[in-house]
Amino acid sequence: MPLFHNPNNLNNMRLEQKIAKILSQRGQTLSIAESCTGGLVCQTLTSIPGASTFLRLGVVAYSNAAKTRMLKVPAKLIRTCGAVSPSVAKRMATGVRRILDTDFGLSVTGIAGPSGGTKNRPVGLTYVGVCNGSKVHVQEFHFKGSRQNNMRQAKTAALTILAQMLAQPGQF
Repeated sequence: MPLFHNPNNLNNMRLEQKIAKILSQRGQTLSIAESCTGGLVCQTLTSIPGASTFLRLGVVAYSNAAKTRMLKVPAKLIRTCGAVSPSVAKRMATGVRRILDTDFGLSVTGIAGPSGGTKNRPVGLTYVGVCNGSKVHVQEFHFKGSRQNNMRQAKTAALTILAQMLAQPGQF
């Protein structure tokens, strides 16, 4: 069975299909570090038959200790900037990429809710990081809704940024 329903037209594909097609065709690999999404990004990508050709690692680093020990995010950075920050998203993306030396590292960290937010870091605040080895792109989002809705929006944002980076690498 082919990996994709319509391999000639990327426009008619879901995000995860586009990502799988591009990475597989290029022989490139991906590692993912998730926090607030709890594995939704990996779950979405592994729903694609043949995902093992490009997806090497998925880590749910929910605690600060996991971020520090597994992804090598400095504890001092988490203390000074907070676990939900552009700096930590950047370090998560580079850290997960380095574990298996993949071509890309993708990270998601945020506050899904319904509690845990503050005035400066409200529920729905999310950072997505993508590292291609030479550059790291981090983007901030402010989602609204239930915990599950915030998690789904964060997953979609992460897949969208990765798909855009793969389709137009010079823009990042």
